[in-house]
Amino acid sequence: MLNEIKIRKSGGTLMAKSIWGILRGLESFSQLIIFEKYCLTFVIRCTSITDYPKFRHRGLLLDTSRHYLPVQTIISMLDAMSYSKLNVFHWHIIDDNSFPYQSKAFPSLSDKGAYGQSAIYSTNDIKLVIEHARQRGIRVIPEIDSPGHTLSWGLGGIPGLLTQCSDTDPNYFGPIDPTVDENYSFIKTLLTEVNELFRDQYLHLGGDEVNMNCWNNSKKLQTFMTLNNISNVEGLEDYYFKHIFNITRELKTVPIVWEELFSDNIHLDHNVVVQIWKPNNFSSLVQEVIDSGYAVLISSCWYLNYIKYGSDWSSFYNCDLSDIVDRNNLLLGGEACVWGEFVDETNVLPLSWPRASAVAEVLWSQVTNYTEARLRLEEHTCRMKRRGVPAQPANGPGFCTY
Repeated sequence: MLNEIKIRKSGGTLMAKSIWGILRGLESFSQLIIFEKYCLTFVIRCTSITDYPKFRHRGLLLDTSRHYLPVQTIISMLDAMSYSKLNVFHWHIIDDNSFPYQSKAFPSLSDKGAYGQSAIYSTNDIKLVIEHARQRGIRVIPEIDSPGHTLSWGLGGIPGLLTQCSDTDPNYFGPIDPTVDENYSFIKTLLTEVNELFRDQYLHLGGDEVNMNCWNNSKKLQTFMTLNNISNVEGLEDYYFKHIFNITRELKTVPIVWEELFSDNIHLDHNVVVQIWKPNNFSSLVQEVIDSGYAVLISSCWYLNYIKYGSDWSSFYNCDLSDIVDRNNLLLGGEACVWGEFVDETNVLPLSWPRASAVAEVLWSQVTNYTEARLRLEEHTCRMKRRGVPAQPANGPGFCTY
């Protein structure tokens, strides 16, 4: 994605090796234009820039299950992503709380699992998002998280889908029941449909925060484990993902999983990407994953839904990866994450911007000095406001001259 920009008094040129390099170069060009408040006009300085991204995967995760986000809000997020050269939209589209994805094969999943009929993403909605993203050089990777985070799936009436956690409480359900063969046929149909709709090389399978206590408390599952020589629930999880990876191989897609699968010693396919999200000792885990031959994405440093008073974006530059030994280019990049417990269409844009722009710079450039970034981010905040993004103040008191 190497691009070169030269601005002279006689004119300017932009050269790139791909259309995506041209898109990023045009964004760089637009950021060379500044408003000169003393003469009340826009100016551009003579300069020469040779630029390319530090990492190939520069993403943003958006959770649309805990609070449904209107399509127009997602469109606005994609626009803002393009202004900061982020190139992957990780769509955490479903979770325990709701199932807003409208499946053609299983329409009852959203009919009964979404918050309501006005809180569902139709096929046309999703195609609109994908095309809007494509035109801005952004790939859309869906996440179909399982076997945990699936309580909303159970509302769709799929027989035997979820594990009944207690023999005495028939309404206490947990993760997907890995002992039911029909569940894998259901998941294969669902993932095939999702894969055909999104058409990306990658498919995020989730795999995090599985309620192991539920599996431990189920006499049915314990009996199955005994009959199949499975010694613990981690082995049961391994059994489940053996089937899921068989599906992704048939689909010829590259699976992404959360770090728990690696930490739980689940047998991973050779091409699996492991996404690191826990903050403690994340760099040592990144190194361990790379040394094991798996590609890595990092999110540990960049949870945008964790907020505090003040310019907390400065901490995003402290994600130190300088000690990582990566001889095979397995560190693909990372993602900022916006989880939706306290985020909806009223605050997702100002919560995310310009804070996600700081993450974008870490993933794009060699700059890790937030002091140097301070004035740039202040200027970029005003630029985004001029473009219609309600970005919150970056550095405290100030004023944007339009």
